[in-house]
Amino acid sequence: MPPVHLQGSLFDQTDEIRLGPLTGVRRTVLGQGAWLDVLPGWLSGADALFRELAEGVPWRAERRRMYEREVDVPRLLAHYREGEPLPHPVLAEARDALTAHYAAELGEPFVTAGLCYYRDGHDSVAWHGDRTGRGSREDTMVAILSVGTPRDLALRPRNGHGAAVRRALGHGDLVVMGGSCQRTWEHAVPKTSRAVGARVSVQFRPRGVN
Repeated sequence: MPPVHLQGSLFDQTDEIRLGPLTGVRRTVLGQGAWLDVLPGWLSGADALFRELAEGVPWRAERRRMYEREVDVPRLLAHYREGEPLPHPVLAEARDALTAHYAAELGEPFVTAGLCYYRDGHDSVAWHGDRTGRGSREDTMVAILSVGTPRDLALRPRNGHGAAVRRALGHGDLVVMGGSCQRTWEHAVPKTSRAVGARVSVQFRPRGVN
């Protein structure tokens, strides 16, 4: 288990881990059929949840082939398939609340959860879209709940036309990428030279989206 270095929230000082209502979600229309929903501080007790996930999830390091060689994936990972128990009850509550809230638009439940542990500013995710599954050809959604120190989620249009978008996410913030976002836009968590604490993100996806 990696050492935990958390820059705690000044505003969320409770150890009671609970979700708020989804009524305050704000949508940004990105263009090309893509949109982004953001709800800051959806989860109270986010620092407490961060500590439980950082210490209790069976994190694994991975290596991937890139440019004819194997490299370390710059973050730790965990994945919970459909039907597997999640590492904290509030994550199941979050998945079910998101399924209910987006039922009319999504038309199916969120079923899987992928977790990423960003230990410091050297950990990152390169530019990509979730296009190895149905997201390559269908409108879908990926919902991300972040706990720990905020890190930027950056988005840019794949065709290069249009302004990039950045949102700092952490301390219980929710973001949902929807519509055509996975195939018409790319997203990344860039490296940073700033001294930042650790962050865990939880990505909820429908069946067949990865």
